[in-house]
Amino acid sequence: MLWRTLTLALALALAGCSVSTPGDPVRVRLAITTSTYNSGLLQELLPPFEESTGIQVQVIAVGTGQALALGERGEVDLVLVHARRREDAFIEQGHGLDRRDMMWNDFVILGPPGDPAGLRGGEDAVAAMKRLKDEGARFVSRGDDSGTHIRELALWERAGGVPAGEAFYLEAGQGMGNCLTLADEKEAYILSDRGTYLAFASRLDLEILVDGDPALLNPYGVMLVNPRRYPHVQAAAARKLLDYFTSAEAQRRIAAFRVAGETLFYPAAEMRP
Repeated sequence: MLWRTLTLALALALAGCSVSTPGDPVRVRLAITTSTYNSGLLQELLPPFEESTGIQVQVIAVGTGQALALGERGEVDLVLVHARRREDAFIEQGHGLDRRDMMWNDFVILGPPGDPAGLRGGEDAVAAMKRLKDEGARFVSRGDDSGTHIRELALWERAGGVPAGEAFYLEAGQGMGNCLTLADEKEAYILSDRGTYLAFASRLDLEILVDGDPALLNPYGVMLVNPRRYPHVQAAAARKLLDYFTSAEAQRRIAAFRVAGETLFYPAAEMRP
């Protein structure tokens, strides 16, 4: 398998000092969210693309905020994230272009089986967050400017304000997989995208307690880093990957991808309001 994932530090080092020579394979640097990476979806999507095009994909898995920051500095060629307002701002500010809907799933509020805050079966995410605050129920926050963290903060604001500094509110500053593990160990509540939760569910005691609220819809967008602003980016190869992600073949693979029989993502063409 040619594609691989880079840590942020290694990715930045490569972005700053790598030199291509004639005959080297074309490499596209793709910044994605940790939730996408942790799901395992790229293992289904990237190998066929690399085999058919000869283009190698370097995957940099970070939070949405970091992924967009890499794009803003021209240190990646393509960005796949899930925070629509931030994506629109990225385009409007001239850092990117040709944003496309790629897929969607939803967020869920998870908690320990005992559910001390009594959230089970709820469909109102804001009401659930308010109850967590009122009860002082232990909650693990991503705290990393990821798409999940951005959505969590929006829900807290609607529930009366972010409980930063409260003893029950634990800011981890880590990726989704690590935060799920931490919440499981702490018997805490957490907001997660459904895909990453399902990928980790066999290792966790955490259960889905609140879902189905339209406020928890989680669309993913993919876009090019603007070659007019950053002439060194691999624009042609990046566009091939963008076209592939939104092609009928890739959309079929997204729809067919399952973990333990569960669908993790839905192709964007099937998105409903």
